[in-house]
Amino acid sequence: MKSYQVVDFGKQLELREYDNPKPVGKEILVKISACGVCHSDLHLADGYFDLGEGNRITLADRGTKLPFTPGHEITGTVVAIGSDAGNINIGDSGIIFPWIGCGNCGACIEENETLCEAPKYLGARLDGGYSDYIIVPDSRYLVSYGDMDPAVAAPYACSGLTAYSALKKIPKTSQNDWVIIIGAGGVGINGILLSSSVHNAKVLVIDNDSSKREQAIEAGADKAFSPDDIEEIRNVIGIGAKAAIDFVGRPETTDLGLSLVKKGGIVIVVGLYGGSLKLSLPLVPMRSVTLRGSYVGELRELKELVDIIKIGKTKLIPIKKQDMATANQAMSDLREGKVNGRIVLIPN
Repeated sequence: MKSYQVVDFGKQLELREYDNPKPVGKEILVKISACGVCHSDLHLADGYFDLGEGNRITLADRGTKLPFTPGHEITGTVVAIGSDAGNINIGDSGIIFPWIGCGNCGACIEENETLCEAPKYLGARLDGGYSDYIIVPDSRYLVSYGDMDPAVAAPYACSGLTAYSALKKIPKTSQNDWVIIIGAGGVGINGILLSSSVHNAKVLVIDNDSSKREQAIEAGADKAFSPDDIEEIRNVIGIGAKAAIDFVGRPETTDLGLSLVKKGGIVIVVGLYGGSLKLSLPLVPMRSVTLRGSYVGELRELKELVDIIKIGKTKLIPIKKQDMATANQAMSDLREGKVNGRIVLIPN
């Protein structure tokens, strides 16, 4: 088994070779077909998330042990099955749901595994998809994608699921409402592409990159502006937007979202760029605004999303296939903002 691993936080991934693991109990062994490259992989490789004001939360403190294999947007085919694995056959293919909880707490029992306090996320706590094989703890986490290209299906384990779950957290909208999407990277583009499957609202995108604004319009956004075009944005949305989704997660982008929603509006923070936010507290109750976080999505939502995609009415996020050996370059390109859509790594 060839795996590109984080050996030292903040350093480039290293290629390591191991014997293929053998599944036990409910586990299955999956031969990886494709793995998307996500912004979260950058934070995981760096070993920390920036909490602002000099504070960090580190992966080591949260139980990640080195070396580990990143990558959580994974598709593949079952090649071996543990003795207790059920409802699965060798040769079955699918998207692997990576946001796995402990399985025992109240959140997990209620099928809200992303709320688990002791998660076992693939590509973070457990080895992920920058490899040619992966152990999946339970066969129920393999979601069939039908006849899709596995490289096209892979980003829906995170990029697509994250966007879909965030959209679902917005109350019902009408054709007169605006939803603002801040950040037109891979996840933001998925938010645009999936918005019409969840809402009736018009979509306005804000991004400081002109090429990404163009791509946003191509993806179906009604309007796209630079953050500097604040007066034009206000002229378009009138008294304010119904909701804003911040796919960047910086203090200035979340603050921008809060400034553009109307009374009773909601701002959903998805991005993990980092920093801390200062709020004028009296305005929160006076404007009845909601500030909510959304972290990836649940297994049931991935299944809903795959069903939506299978209908064939939703445009799919553009991808660029690259050899798994280019993992470090792919992460560098993503860090430098050179990626439109999604890079997907293919094991050689």
